[in-house]
Amino acid sequence: MSISNESRSAIKRVFEPIALAMGRAGLTPDGLTLIGFGITVLGAVLVALQHWTVGGIIVFIGGAFDMFDGTLARATGKVSKLGAFMDSVFDRWGEAIVYLGIIIGGELAGHTRVPILGGAAMGLAFMVSYVRAKSEGLGFSSGTGMAAIGIMPREVRLVILSIGLVFADAPNIKALEWALAIIAIGGLITVIQRILHVRTQARTDPPPPVTPNGAQ
Repeated sequence: MSISNESRSAIKRVFEPIALAMGRAGLTPDGLTLIGFGITVLGAVLVALQHWTVGGIIVFIGGAFDMFDGTLARATGKVSKLGAFMDSVFDRWGEAIVYLGIIIGGELAGHTRVPILGGAAMGLAFMVSYVRAKSEGLGFSSGTGMAAIGIMPREVRLVILSIGLVFADAPNIKALEWALAIIAIGGLITVIQRILHVRTQARTDPPPPVTPNGAQ
């Protein structure tokens, strides 16, 4: 189970009119990246203050901006390596801040399982991204190939986490705990799926050139 590149493209086409409208308003792809990051940080702060539902909605809105910046760049011919780099860096940075907000909020509220599950979810989420970055850096599944491998890419994590946060204001915090557990388990499965994918590709394709730091 995974989100195919065709499905990703179809979803991004839905967001294209919104992205183009933002472009006509004078916003650039890098500007949208920074705006999305700022919205995500605001959501994380609200989560840390235990405003779970409002924070969850804002975190989702901030994450959705990831659709807008890349879509605007492609639609206006402004795709660049620097833009892709900035997008990836701020995506990871924002995701880390959200998990830190959850850990802080759970700790302050006395929900002992939330910090543990939040730390596990954050670690596995970053492993998912790292496996992709490392494999593509070594020449495996370049482009968007690795993004379609695994059950827990960033888009799925964002939806599950946002749902867990929105319903965390219920009489108990179980919805958030379940969301974090699902992300952690799904992240572990995705890491294994991507490792196996690279292992298979290494056995069937000519080995890519390895840079001096490839063994690090």
